[in-house]
Amino acid sequence: MEIPFALIGPLGTTETILIIAAILLLFGGKKIPELMRGIGQGIREFNAAKSNLKQELEQGMKENSKSPEEKK
Repeated sequence: MEIPFALIGPLGTTETILIIAAILLLFGGKKIPELMRGIGQGIREFNAAKSNLKQELEQGMKENSKSPEEKK
């Protein structure tokens, strides 16, 4: 199984296993769930901010598209 990676090239199974082993050695088994929770929380916050921005932009576009009579 190869995982395409933009700058390095395709990662094979051996490289993937070595990366996972290095992460386990660096962080230890107990820290990985905490690390994953932090990453998950960051992704949720990013998606929430993205959703908020999208809603605000859509609302602003709706307000700008109203005719001058409707704005009064």
